[in-house]
Amino acid sequence: MPHDVSLITTIAAALGFGLVLGFLATRLKLPALVGYLAAGILIGPATPGFVADAALAGQLAEIGVMLMMFGVGLHFSLDDLWEVRKIALPGAVLQIAAATGMGMALAHWWGWTIGGGLVFGLALSVASTVVLLRALEERGILDSFNGRIAVGWLVVEDLVTVIVLVLLPPLAGSLGGETTGAASDAGLLRTLAVTLGQVAVFVGFMMLVGRKLFPWILWQVARTGSRELFTLCVIAAAVGIAYAATKLFGISFALGAFFAGMVLRESDLSHRAAEESLPLRDAFAVLFFVSVGMLFEPSIVMNEPLRLLAVVAIIVFGKSLAAFLLVVVLRYPAKTALMVSASLAQIGEFSFILAALGISLKLMPHEGQSLILAGAIISIALNPLVFAATRPLERWLGKNKLLAAKFDRPADPLAELPMTTAHSKLSGQVVLVGYGRVGQRIAKTLAERGIHYVVAEQNREKVDQLRREGVAAVAGNAGEPAVLIQAHIARARMLVIATPDTFHVRSMIATARALNPGIKTVVRTHSESEAELLRGERAGRIFIGEQELAKGMADHIIADFNAPPHS
Repeated sequence: MPHDVSLITTIAAALGFGLVLGFLATRLKLPALVGYLAAGILIGPATPGFVADAALAGQLAEIGVMLMMFGVGLHFSLDDLWEVRKIALPGAVLQIAAATGMGMALAHWWGWTIGGGLVFGLALSVASTVVLLRALEERGILDSFNGRIAVGWLVVEDLVTVIVLVLLPPLAGSLGGETTGAASDAGLLRTLAVTLGQVAVFVGFMMLVGRKLFPWILWQVARTGSRELFTLCVIAAAVGIAYAATKLFGISFALGAFFAGMVLRESDLSHRAAEESLPLRDAFAVLFFVSVGMLFEPSIVMNEPLRLLAVVAIIVFGKSLAAFLLVVVLRYPAKTALMVSASLAQIGEFSFILAALGISLKLMPHEGQSLILAGAIISIALNPLVFAATRPLERWLGKNKLLAAKFDRPADPLAELPMTTAHSKLSGQVVLVGYGRVGQRIAKTLAERGIHYVVAEQNREKVDQLRREGVAAVAGNAGEPAVLIQAHIARARMLVIATPDTFHVRSMIATARALNPGIKTVVRTHSESEAELLRGERAGRIFIGEQELAKGMADHIIADFNAPPHS
């Protein structure tokens, strides 16, 4: 009996070609996502031979975006988002404004209308959340403070884009396109009020009701003992909440899934939920990159090479430079600025949506959509190289004392301990790097035992709060010698590294031992491979999260068996 197998064909082709070309890319020392993009170009309509269903691929990519954002939400609490609000909110808004201005100036040079330039600039200003998450996860910095800044920045960008998508149709007439709604000032204000109201209602519902209801549902399903039902519940929550958010509240799929993950994070089963959904998230992430490749038109490279080069320059260099300067102006270290800049040096899913809307409203020429898609492909492929370039740039800044002094803001009052700090607290003390959930528990125990400590933390808001509470704290990346010097590491008894960011652990230990050869070190890590590297450098006592949990549970079991039987 004949039947349509286009969905099966699209999935099989995307995963099959993605596997082959992804494998070849890794063998050539390139990121696997470059192979996925190449697979999309190969099975897309712009190349001869087999052509997959682009519409179906686009919908599969949407599911990939949902699941990726859901996974981020599972690791990202509302407290994490609130912590970075003072940098993510103004930084994202100003960076969007700067990048949009660059795009509009370029479009004006080409003779486009103001409306076309506005849509074009906005599309170039919004980075891809999926690409960012993949980059942070591959480098193990998703849970770090800098990683939280980047994710928070992208969440703000997504919220701004949602508002833009609602406001563009009624504004299109005055911008030179076709009006699809009321264009009066009252109509615009009403539309904006409704949009912000819908977002507020959705967020309020998820925070007040969802964070209690959905973890409870997850727990009830877990009690059945069925792994299949548990996995189904997790995926249904991710996709179902994202779909409901779009249909009922006008929120994007990505933001809906992100908040779904955030509320399920309140459950004690959140780690299991993340583990169970990981294979499906990875598979659909591949489909996302393949679908992006299918949109690529190679002819634009031959027909408009200079225009394409200008677009890529804005995406990779222009808006990244704007983000770098904004982060520095907001008094964060140059290393944080470099990481955020690298994270934003690409565009993706929301850019495609904006471009499609601009075409439908007759605001932007079709050439603009082709340039945006080509710019996305090239910037996504270059993004791993941009991340790799941050390390030599960090070293260069470190060697150039004039630039380092200018960018790292040594005059920042939070970067130095107050002169009023008692000297008795700065000898034989513990230097505690990181004041997250683990660091806070350690600090509480030290305070209860009367042990003096100094906190080194990148989050300036936390440092400010600690100082108001009378705790000695210094703001900055402890991987830089100046921060540990300010924490008086030379006279400390112990260095405790409680931050999940293990990227700079070795430099912290090297600095501590250079200034204090007899210092003891305690390090937190997540994996055995990281622990082996640290053991090779004699990093002191190393605690691996899962091993310590297993040890604690085993000790409890043994103690219970050794205890005398209950009468």
